[in-house]
Order: sequence, then C-alpha cells, then structure tokens
Amino acid sequence: MFIAMIHSSEITERNQEWDTSGKNIEDIVEVLQSADQLSTDNVFKTLKSLKVKILNNKMVPPLCQKVTDIFVDYLRTTKPEGELEELCTTVLMALGFQSPGIVIFKLWDRWHNTLPPNCLLTAVGRLIHRQDAASYVGVTWEYILRLLRMAQTEDDMLAICHVLKGLVISARKYVDLSTTDDEIMDITKEAVSFRAYLTLRLLFNRWSLKTNNKVTEQAMVIIGHLFFLMPSSKLKNQVNRLTRWFMTLVSAKVTPFYISQCIYQLMDALALSGCGGINLESQLENITDMLFNQLSETVKESDPHSARNHILALKAFYILSKLYNDQVVFLIQKTMQTSDPAKIVSALQVFMDVFPDVPQTEQLKNEVMHSVVIMIQDDLKPVRKALLNFIKMLGRHNYLAMPQGNVIINYVIKLSESACSNEEDIQLMCSEILQMVSLPKLITLACQPSNTLAFVLLSKTATNMALKARSLGQVPYLSSFHLCPTQFISPQKLLTHLVVFSLKSYSERELGISSLRLLHALHPITSLHPVINSNVGQLWMKKIPQMLRILDGLLVWTMFCTEQICSPEFCASRFPRTLFLVLRGLGKSMGFGTRDPNHTKKNLDQEEWEDRLLQFSSQSLVAINDDSWLEQLIKVVLERINYFSDGEEKAFLYKFFGFTLRTSRNMKLVKTMLSSILQSVHEDMREREGIATALSIVSMKYLKIVLNQLQEYSAILTDKGSSFILKLMKEHQQREWGLVCNIIYLSYSKIIFESKGGIVTHLDNILALALQHYRNCVVEKDKNLKLEYLGALSKLTNIISSQPVAFQFKFVQKLEIVTFMVELIREEPLNSISSSVRLRAMNIITDFRNLSPLIEVEERTDLLRTCCKSVLCLPPTEVLLKEASSSQEAEDTVDLYRETLQSLLKLMETLIFEMPSRIQYSLEVLDTWLNSQKDNERERAMWCAARILGFTVKTNNVGVDIEFTRLGRLVRLLAIRCQDPVDNICFLSAQAVYNLYCILLLQKQTGRKKQGLWEEEGKSEVYSANVFYNNTFEIAKAFAEYFTQMQLTTLVLTAMEGLTDGKAKVSLAAAQLMSAVMKERGRDMIKIEEIVEGILERLNSQLEPSTKEEVVRGVCLLAGNNTHSVVPLLLSKSLPWDRTSLALWKAFGTRRETTISVLQLLIGILEKLHSREETEEMAFQPVAVTCALCEMLSGSLCQEAVQELYPRLLMAILCHLCWVIEQNVPQKMVVYSKEGGPGSKSKPFDPTSCALEVVKLVFLAAAYDGVVTYANQHHCWDLLSCPRFYYIGIMDLTSGIVKTCEPAVLHRVLNLVRNYLYSSSYHQKILARTFYAQLLWHRSVAQTLGQDFLSNLIKWVKDPNLIMKEVGLRGISNLALHPGQSESLKGQVPFLRDLLKNEARVTVQAVKSLRNIICHGKGEDTKVVFCSISKQLRPLINDERDQVKISATSALGYMLRHIYKFKPGLSTRREIYSFLVPLLLSFQDNNPEVVKACGGALTEWTTVIGWSSLTHIFKHATLSDHIQVLEETCKYLVSTSKTQLVGDLLSQSFDFLKSPQSFLRAAAISFIGLTTKKLNMTQIDDDDVEIIQTAIGSLRNDPVESVQSLVNTTLKKIDEYVNSGFVSTSRMSQLSNNIFKVTGMKTPKRKKRLFKSVKRERDDNQEIWKWLQSPLNSLRKRYNRRVKNIPVVIGNSEK
Repeated sequence: MFIAMIHSSEITERNQEWDTSGKNIEDIVEVLQSADQLSTDNVFKTLKSLKVKILNNKMVPPLCQKVTDIFVDYLRTTKPEGELEELCTTVLMALGFQSPGIVIFKLWDRWHNTLPPNCLLTAVGRLIHRQDAASYVGVTWEYILRLLRMAQTEDDMLAICHVLKGLVISARKYVDLSTTDDEIMDITKEAVSFRAYLTLRLLFNRWSLKTNNKVTEQAMVIIGHLFFLMPSSKLKNQVNRLTRWFMTLVSAKVTPFYISQCIYQLMDALALSGCGGINLESQLENITDMLFNQLSETVKESDPHSARNHILALKAFYILSKLYNDQVVFLIQKTMQTSDPAKIVSALQVFMDVFPDVPQTEQLKNEVMHSVVIMIQDDLKPVRKALLNFIKMLGRHNYLAMPQGNVIINYVIKLSESACSNEEDIQLMCSEILQMVSLPKLITLACQPSNTLAFVLLSKTATNMALKARSLGQVPYLSSFHLCPTQFISPQKLLTHLVVFSLKSYSERELGISSLRLLHALHPITSLHPVINSNVGQLWMKKIPQMLRILDGLLVWTMFCTEQICSPEFCASRFPRTLFLVLRGLGKSMGFGTRDPNHTKKNLDQEEWEDRLLQFSSQSLVAINDDSWLEQLIKVVLERINYFSDGEEKAFLYKFFGFTLRTSRNMKLVKTMLSSILQSVHEDMREREGIATALSIVSMKYLKIVLNQLQEYSAILTDKGSSFILKLMKEHQQREWGLVCNIIYLSYSKIIFESKGGIVTHLDNILALALQHYRNCVVEKDKNLKLEYLGALSKLTNIISSQPVAFQFKFVQKLEIVTFMVELIREEPLNSISSSVRLRAMNIITDFRNLSPLIEVEERTDLLRTCCKSVLCLPPTEVLLKEASSSQEAEDTVDLYRETLQSLLKLMETLIFEMPSRIQYSLEVLDTWLNSQKDNERERAMWCAARILGFTVKTNNVGVDIEFTRLGRLVRLLAIRCQDPVDNICFLSAQAVYNLYCILLLQKQTGRKKQGLWEEEGKSEVYSANVFYNNTFEIAKAFAEYFTQMQLTTLVLTAMEGLTDGKAKVSLAAAQLMSAVMKERGRDMIKIEEIVEGILERLNSQLEPSTKEEVVRGVCLLAGNNTHSVVPLLLSKSLPWDRTSLALWKAFGTRRETTISVLQLLIGILEKLHSREETEEMAFQPVAVTCALCEMLSGSLCQEAVQELYPRLLMAILCHLCWVIEQNVPQKMVVYSKEGGPGSKSKPFDPTSCALEVVKLVFLAAAYDGVVTYANQHHCWDLLSCPRFYYIGIMDLTSGIVKTCEPAVLHRVLNLVRNYLYSSSYHQKILARTFYAQLLWHRSVAQTLGQDFLSNLIKWVKDPNLIMKEVGLRGISNLALHPGQSESLKGQVPFLRDLLKNEARVTVQAVKSLRNIICHGKGEDTKVVFCSISKQLRPLINDERDQVKISATSALGYMLRHIYKFKPGLSTRREIYSFLVPLLLSFQDNNPEVVKACGGALTEWTTVIGWSSLTHIFKHATLSDHIQVLEETCKYLVSTSKTQLVGDLLSQSFDFLKSPQSFLRAAAISFIGLTTKKLNMTQIDDDDVEIIQTAIGSLRNDPVESVQSLVNTTLKKIDEYVNSGFVSTSRMSQLSNNIFKVTGMKTPKRKKRLFKSVKRERDDNQEIWKWLQSPLNSLRKRYNRRVKNIPVVIGNSEK
C-alpha cells in the first residue's frame, strides 16, 4: 500500500500538504521500514522529509524513542555510505536535538560483536557537545573505550574519533569552568583525568598511529585535548614517548599543522603545571628541531592550515622560551649557524618572536652578534630578508653600536649596492637599517671607496637625515669632523669625494645628483670659521641648486628621448600640447636640443659639465680663503690621486689640484705642492697627462715658478748625484727615466698650448735642455729609453710647429736636433721595425722643416739617403708578420711600418717639390734599392722613382735643364724591371719607363725643333705603359731595333757587365734584356766563348735566383743555336761543378730543341768512349757527361726529347755504369752534388752513384715512373752498383721495363740490344744479353717472328762463364712461360737437370727453368718430367744454401699444384711421398722465408696426397708455431697412415742424422721424437725400437752440444714410452720370449713392425747360454709337476 502511495501523484501532493503533527512523522517512519523497496531518489526524499519534520516539530519522548528505534533498525540493515550516510547522520542529529539521551543510549544496543553504525557514532560525537548532553559524558566515554578496542577499519576508527573528540572537548570545557561534578557532568575530575590517561594509552596500544592518514590526524587532535585532562605527572612521564612519536610522524610526512598543534598543546599543558619537567628538558633539542622543520614548511594561501602551522610552532617556541630560556636561546643560535637556509630563516623568526622577553646580557649580545656575523659571512640568498629583519630588530636594541656592528653595517651596505640584483624590499630594509646609524658615521661610510656602489643609497639616507635634523631645528654642522680624524672623514676629504662624484653626471647620473644634494644639505662644510662658512654657504645655496636643475633637466630630457616622446602619437596620448612645448623648450635652453637622444653621455657635454664643476670648486676655494685649509685640501687631493681614484676621476682631480693650487697665494706652498705632484705616481699615461694639465693650469698664474720647478725636476735625468732613478733596480731605471722625461715634455707642451705665445722666448732653452737630457742621461741607453725620449720630444716639437708665432723666431738648436735625429735613424737596425724610433725621428725632422734656419742641399741629400736606407731596407711585410709572436703584435707591426713609410714619403715629397731640378740626385739616392735583390726594397724604390718621373712629365718641366748623366744605365735598369717577379714592380716600372721614354722623346723633339729638323709624328702613341708592362722585348725593340751584329754582341756584353756592376747592381732586368736579345737574334752572335765565360763568371756571384734563371735561359737559347761550341766548353769544367754550371745544364733540359741537340752530342760521347776496350785509367769526359745528364733530366720539360732518344740513351748510360763500377775510383770521390730540399743538406755523388742517378732520371724523364718503383722494391740500385751482381740488377731492371713500358718500346730496346749480343766489348755484351734474356718475359717479344731465341740461350748456358750461364737460364725460364715453347724445351730437361748441382745462382735459375717447363707444360708429360727430376730436386730442399733451398721448395709447391690437375698415379705419388720428410725437416728452419716456402709446398703436398685436414694448418703456419704444426703432422701421420709408411718415413729421416748440417740432424731427431711420441711404442716390435734407439744413440757424441742434449732427451722419452706398459725391450726380453716358447706358454700378442725384416745380430756367447741353462732346467721340472693343474688357456690369462 505504501509503495502505491509513493508512486502516485496523489501521495506526492499530500506529502506537500503534511502538517507538523506526529502522525505524519509516523507515516514517514512506516514508509522507511520498507525502504528496501524504494528507489535511491525516493529514499533520499524520504529521509530529507523526515529530518525536516523532526526539526520543525516538538516530539514527545515516546514518539522520539519510537522513531529512533525504527531509524536505528533501518541503519542496522541498510548500512548507508557516502551521501546517504551523511544524511542519516543529520536525521540522528535532529532526533538528538529533541532528546540527546535517546540517541546516545542507542550505542548500548546489541550489535552482535560489531560496532554501531558510523553515522550513529558520528551523531553522538556531535551531540555530546550540547549543554544538555553533559550528563552523558562519563557513561559514553566508558562505553566508547570498549568500542575503541574493536575498531579495525579506517572508517570505524574515524567514527570512534568523532565521539572521542566530542567527549574530550566537552570534558575540557566543563573542567575549565571549574563547576562541580554534580552540577554538569556525570563524572568527577579525577575520573576524567584517569579516563584521559587511559584513552591515551589505548590509542597508542590499540591503534597504529604512525602513518600519514586521517585516523592519525584525528587522533592527534584528540590527544592534544587529552594533554589538558591528564594528570601533569602522568603527562611528564609520557614526554619521551610522545617526542619519539612526533618524530615518527614527521618522518611519515603527516600534515605539519597537526604536528605543530599537538606539540603546542603538549607545551601548553606542561606550562600550566608550572614546569616542563626533566623529560621535556632532555627532549628540547629534538622538539625544537621538529618545530624548526614545521616553520620551514612553505605557507600556501590556499591552505589555511599552513599559515596556522607557523603560528602554532611560534607559540610552542614562545612557551619553551618561558620554561627554558637559556637552553632555547642556545638551540636557536645553534640552528642559526647551520647550512640549511630554511632552518636559518625559521630560527631567525623564532628568535625575533622570543627576543623581547629574553634578558639582554652582555654574553647574549656577544653570542647574537657572533651568530649574525657567521650568517653574514655565509650570505645565503634565501636568508637575506629574514636576516635583515633580525638586524633591524637588533638596531632597535642598539646592537649596531657594538664593535661587531661595523660588520653588520658593511653587510647592509653591500646589499644596498646599485650593482646588486636585490629585490626592492631588500633595498628598502637596508635603507631603514642605515637610518639607525649616526650621521657622521653614515657620511664616513658613504665616502669610503669600497662603498662606491652603495653611495647613492647612503647619500640619500644621509641627505634625508640631515634635512630631517634641519627641519627639527638641528643644524647638521659637521665641524667636529676634524676633531675625530680617525673615526670620521675630514671636511677636505668629504668635499673632495662629493665633488668627484658630482662629476659623474652621465655615466652614473644618480651619483652626481646624490652628491650635490648631500653637499647642499651639509653646507657649510668648513670648520670653525663663521665668516668663511657664511660665504661658502651663500655660494652653495646659489650654485648647487642651479647645477641640480641642470641634472634634473637632463633626467627629464633623457626620459623625453628614451620614451620617444617626440612622436605625435606619444604626445597625444601622454602630454598636452602645451606641456610638450615646455619640455622641448627646457631641453633646448639647457643645451640638449641638438643632442642625440639615444645616448645619455651626449645629452650633456661632459667637458662642459666638468668645467662648470671646476668653476664651482674654484669659487668655493676662493670663498674659503684659508691657505691652511687649502693646504690640507691639496694634500687630500694628492692622496686620492695616488691611491684611490680611477682614470676618469684622476683626470678631474689633477685639474682640481691645479685650480686649488692656483687659488693659493702662498708661493712656498705652490712650489712644495708642484714638487709633490711631480713626484707622485705617474705609471699610467693618464696620470702623466693629469700632472701636465695641473702644471699648465698653475702656469697660467705662476709660469716662472712652474718652469723653474720643471727644470729642477729634470735634473734627475742628468744629475747622477741627486737622481733617485739610480736608486731603483737596474731593470726599472730606463723606464722610470722615460716616464719622467714624458712628464716634463708633456708639461712643456701643455704649458706652450695654454700660454698662447707667452712662452716663446723660453722655447730655445727648452730645446737645449731636451738635447742635454738624452746626451747626459744618467742611465744606460737602450731601445725603450730612446722610444720614450723621442715620443716625449715629438709631442713637444709638434706643438711648437703648430704655433704660428714660432715661424717668427730663429731656433738655434734646430740644426743640432736634426743632426741628432739623423744619427738616431742610422742606429736603427735594418732587419726589423720593432720600434718607432725612425718614425718619431722623421716626424720630428718634418716638424722643423719650415722653421728657421733652413737645411742646406747637401745636408738634405744625406738626410734623404739616411731616411731611405732606414725605411726601404726593412724586411717585407710578410716577414714582419711571420716574426710576430701574436696576431695583435703582427697588426701593430704592420701599422707601424705603414706609418713609417708614410712619414718617409712625406719627407721626400717635401724635399723634392722644393727643388724639382734635382730629380737625378733623388733617383741616384734610390739607385741602390732599385738594384736591390729584395722585392720589397725594389717595390718601394720603384714607387718613388715612378712618382718623381711622373711628376716631371705632368708638370711639363722638360724645359728645365735636367741632366741625366747616367741615362743609359737608368734606361736599362727601368726597362728590365718591367718583368720583375713582383707584379706591382712591373706596373710601377712600366710607368717609370714610359715616363722616361716620354721625357727623352720630348727632349729629342725639342732638340730637333731647335735644329730645324723633321719631327716624327705619332711616335709617342706607338708605346704606352701597358705595352711595356711585362714586355722586355718591346722595350729592347724600342731602344735597339737597329743594332748591327757587333752592336748586338756589345749590348749583350754590356748587359752582362750590369749583372755584377757594383754601382748599378743590375738584377733580373739585365738578364731578361740579355735573354730577349739572344732569343731574337742569337744566331747573329759572335764571341760565343767570351760570352759563355763571362756569364759563368757572373753567375758565380751573388745574384737573385730569378736573375740567374733568366741568364741561364739565355745560355740555353745560346746553346741551342751553338751546341758544338757551348757544350764542350761546359764539359771541360772541373768536377764537381758548382751551382752555376749545374743550373746551365738543367736549363738545357727545358727547351725541346736544345735538349735534343745536347743529348745527341752527349750520347755520342758515351758511345764513342765505351765502344772499345778501355784503359785502366778512368776517363774524365764520360763522367762529366753523366753529371750533365743528372741535371738535364731532373726537370719535367724534357719528356718528349727523352722518349725520342730513350733506348739509345738508356743503353749508353747502363754501359757507362758497367764500366764505372769496375774502375778504381778513389774513396769519397765527389763528382756531383744534388741540392736537397729546404732545411736539408745537399747529396754528394761519386761516379757510380751519379751514373745510377742518371738511370733513374732517364725513366722518370720518359714518364716511366713504374720502372723506378719496381727497381726500388727489388733493390736494383744496390745490385747495379756492385760489379758482381750488376747483371742481376739489369735483369730486375729489365723486368720493371717489361711490366711498365709499352710493347713498342720493348721492341725498340730489343732491336737495339740485338746488335750488341756478340760485341767485342764485354760490358756491352753482358748488358745486351741480360736485356735480351729478360725481355723474353713479355709474350710479344718472345713471339717475335724470325728470332731463334732458344739457340742463343743454349749457347750462353754452355758458356763457361757463370754469369752467361745464369743469363741463358733466365732466358730459358722466361721463354718457358709462353705457349708454344713446351715441345722445344722438353728436350732440354736432361740438360737442365744436370745443372742442378752447380753454383747457387745457376742452380736457382735451373730450378726456375724446370719449374716453368713443368708448370706451363701440357698433358701427362709434366708428370714424367717431374718424376725424372725429383731425385735431383729432393736434396735441394735441404740444401745448406738458403737461396737454393727456398727456390727449390717454392718451385716444388708450384709443380705439385700443376701435377694435381692431372691426377698423379702410384709412381708419381711415391715420388711425392719422398718429399715429405725433407719438407718437414726444412720446416723447422729458423729462417722465416724457408718456413714460408715449406708451408706453401706442404699445403700443396697435402692437397695432392689428400691429407685435407692438414692443409689449413700448413697454409697459415708461421715461424712462431711451426713446431706445433710439426707435432700435429706427426700425430696425423701416425693415426691415419700405415705402419709401413711411418717406418719408411722414419728410415728416410735416419739418413739425415748423418747430415753435415747440425740443423738437419736436430730436425731429424725432433721428427723422430715427435713420431715416437704419437706411436704406441708398447705395440712396436722390440727390434724396431732398438733400431730407432740405435739410430738416435749414434749422435750421443755429436760435436754440437744442443744436438747431444736433444739426443739424450729423446732417448729418455722413448724409454718412457716403451716402459710405460711394463714391456722390456732388452735382450733379456727376447730371451724370456724364447723361454715362453720352450716352456709351451703362449707369448703376448704379436707386435707391429715399422721396418722391413732385417737380419739381427744375435749374441751367441756361450757364457750367456750356460747362465741360462740352470734356470731353464728348473722351469722344465716345474712345468712337468704342474702341467695337470694348469689350464690349457693359461697362456692367454692376461687377455
């Protein structure tokens, strides 16, 4: 029925119309009893309606009890969660409001060992706070403690916590009201205390409160209230446990608020008892550490608990400081000294909180200051704000007045510096702290140089303090400063400092404004003179505001510019039109209108501001009018100059010093101060300029005094008795002298400039003093001193020359100074420009050029020559750059060089323009450098020459009588320079030649006009500078096109003389001119011998390489046209030739026509001399020919000519080489020397090495580099230089030719050598035959038609000469390589086989011939041939000659590889087997080449025999592992071969035990030993064992100890192998076997036989048989007795 009502709209309407009667509540409760049939939404609506009805109606207790019972039953069955649970809780709360006892007592219902519903517990916890629920506190608490033990889940615990929290809060409330128990609660105070303590114990024991969760947090809230309810004694006993618990919670990251709250409640509860107790005192450090950690937590605005956490922690500290003052303060200070910024900040906060209540003892103050100083030293950025707050508090307690207060003040000043990137609040805090400092101390701090960056803040603070004092009627009068000079700054220092800082109006604008404002606030600043103070005060009251307005206007204008205020848009948006016009007018009125708005420095002219400031200072000093005060001021300024100021300040201070001193009326003071400033620090240039500026300012009033002081001061430069310079260390004396000199001359210069002509009468005396200063110098003169002196003097002369009044005065000292400068220029080195001495000296001379008296002509010439030499002879720029140690030094050097050259040109230009008719003299001055061999000198001189001649043409001065007395030499020189290696010289020379040509042409035209002759029109248009540029031929043609044959010869001889002319020093130009003439008309030359000899003589002199090259080129042209005259003349020169002769020969290989002509002549000489039998004495001419060829062929331009003559040239030089090596050449005879590369020595050559070099060069010149490479790889040159192996070298060289050259070249060589095969000359014959034999290596040569090669070769083999034999065999070997030769060569096998027992090289060649015949043969014949030679080949494998051994072994490998192709039969395999032992023995050789050859042969052997498992081992065998390989081979041999084969191989090895080679004997023993090691010797017949032992034992007395040792070791091992099976191999063993036979016993298993049956020698000694007779009889009897008992098979019992 109820369900239908809920779902009907009628019921819904009726629910809305329900009144507040109890019946309606009952209806809702009845609906609730069927809640399981309702939807969730309807349940929510029902509960909400119920809550509303309960709250809006007064329920009678029965009804309330009924509803409560029904609702609790609903909770029992439903167990609501989430929002439904919260709604149920509110319903219970509504019921509790009607009657709290009814709801509370529902806790006592039967819950069947479960906790009441959470919503019921929560409701009870909330209801227990009510006034009418106080009577239920006791019983509820008692019941809840029972439930507390049952709580397991977090939700249950939280519900219990709700109840407990309500209980303890209610209990505290009623206990704090001090009411009686009977009036309010149902429990006494004592019971409450007990329940509180019991609850604490249960919470700790039953619940795990050590993790970060809600239960722990709620438990901490409850425990915090329990602290106030517990007995104090119990609480104090729990302090240690609670402290540990707190520490655990901190580690578990529990919310800091709950921890801080609980600790605070604990401290508060303990404080109520009057003392904290012993436990609390012992836990102070842990508790404070936790509190510091809580304070370190970040405060979050979104989390109210975080802010509350800080407050509670601070309260806890406050309580602790009340309980334990000293201990807490100590712990706070300890924390302040940690390295954790967060803890330090926390400690500072705590200290500030407790500080007012802490007794301020002296000890505490000292400790606090010590802690602060430590924090200042650490200066952790996160701590700064807290530290400044703390310092601010200390300042209020007068801590800053303590001795350590200066450290704090300095720290605050450091933080307030303008350069620091601190926050604005830090700057504000610093300002507040500084206001606690006294004004005198603050001003003193502001003026300290170390506080410059904080000056603005300090000065502003001081200004505010001064103005505040003035507003209070206290005048900031600082006259007491002078009474405490050690504590506070003096008035003079203060004035100086503020004036200097006022200077900084643009770079640091705030400094200037702050300084002036502070100065204005402190006026008057002078001491104890009211009248003076009044004057100064009036001045400052007027002037300082004016200057401040200027700076303020600068500030406005800067903003005006930087904000782009001038733009219309900005004006319209920011300023009214009227204000914009006012601002612009203000800027213009202050001089800013034309300034650049982008740069503040330009907005205010610094010089103008400086002048204004100096004027203000000067007026102030005049107003002071106190010399004693000024004296102190001057000393202060001088002190600041020497010790404190930077460059900009220093410059101003020097001026300030000058103005101050000029103000003084005390002459004595002026002299004293001038002397002091002259002796002040002057290391820096700005310091010296400042001193000079100060002197110039003072000189405007005291000129004579200043000049006298300078003269007295300059005495230290020349007076050894009084000069302090000599007291310095020697290495510092020159520099100090230069600095003093610089000060003096700089001072003179500035005084001259400021005097405006008033000093002109003193100038000559000053110059005289300048000369005396250097000449009478008290220190040693060096380069640096000279530079310092000239630098200082040049400043003086430059300022003198710029004064118009100086031209009206005659300087007596001028000529002497000019002469002195010339001397200095002469002293300068010509190989470097490391100093600017010449530059400064020439500048000084140039400064004097227009001053009287003028320099004479002769003196000018000498001056010009000296200056030119000093500048033009300097090294080129590239050298100067290379010599520089750094890029900066290189840049400085180049700049100095350019400035020096410009100075010279300026001087020359002035002198030449003054006297244009003296051009020739100027050219003569340049003549030396025009002929210089150095490019840079010629270029510089040619530039001057071209400029002078060009000037003459442009100004049309041909009408002037210009005398070219040496015009011919000049024409020749300039013309030749048109082909200078330096392009710029060519260009300048072409200009100069053309200018000279125009001068001559104009003079010629002028002369013809005077004579009335016809003038050649257009002649000047034929030539130009472009025509002459790099074209000596055109120049020669222009001046010598009509020369006759004699005139040409004379011209060449004249030009040749110019090559070494001492005056003219004709360089490359003469050679080019000579070469051009020889090229054009060389055939018309006469006096060839004279020309050649003359050229040789001059080439031997010191000429430019390019000049020599051009001369040599000319000789080459001459030799090409006159070969039979020039070549014999050069060959006749004695050896070794000098470089000149070598250069000529080398040039002969650069021009094809000359090369062919000369080579043909030289080849003819060699062929003619070596075509007949030579005498014993070595001829000179053929050796000279090889030297000539060395040079000719070393170039790269003779390839075509050499290829044309290649075979003939090669044969001629090889034949000459054969002849040379047989000559008796003297030791260390040098006939030729070849230049090495840069930094290497030349290589000397004797006749043999020279001939070898020619051979190499022939190949290289013919572009056959591969032949040389091949020869180098095969050591051909060593072979060719030895008479014994010359033919071998020819063979290898021919091999290189065959591999490299084209077939056509090979046939050319073949055709040439064929003519000398049977020459009468042995040298030619051996050379030709060797070439002939080795050329057969090439197929095209071997297949040449019409050639019977074999017959020639056979003849040579049969020749008794071993070389001929070897050459013939080499030819046969090469011939066998080619198809079609096998049939003809097969018949020569017996003949070749007989040669295998010949001399080593013949044997080797015979082996190679047979190898090639077999390897290149066809069919089965190869096996037949192999078997026919194997017997003779086998011994060669172990030949004692390594060459033969390697050759035979290698050949065997090739033969086996070839035979394998034709499947060798049984007989062939038998022959192949016979090679195994020899190969294995040679394989043990220590020669790597032998081992390698054996490895290759054994690899092929295993392939043929089929031992494939050994193939890889032999293929990769090396010298280091060949013994292991041999052991593996023996193992394989024993395991896979027949016993008979092993025996045969052992028998074969026995033969080697008798070899005369100890190596073979040892190798055979090793082979036998390794074989027996792998054999089972117990199964080998005793006779065979005895044979092995006997064979090895025969070498017991071998003459070689190592062989003896090896024999003993091997025999010992064989015995071990035999005896290992308890089988004796002795004669007794044999006898015992016979005994077994006699007795009828079966003998052991038959043993293997290694060797074929042999007749053994038996010992028939009767004594042995007699000795055996008795044992035999005994055995016979014993056998007869036991025969019946012994089994038949007893003989096999051991099986």
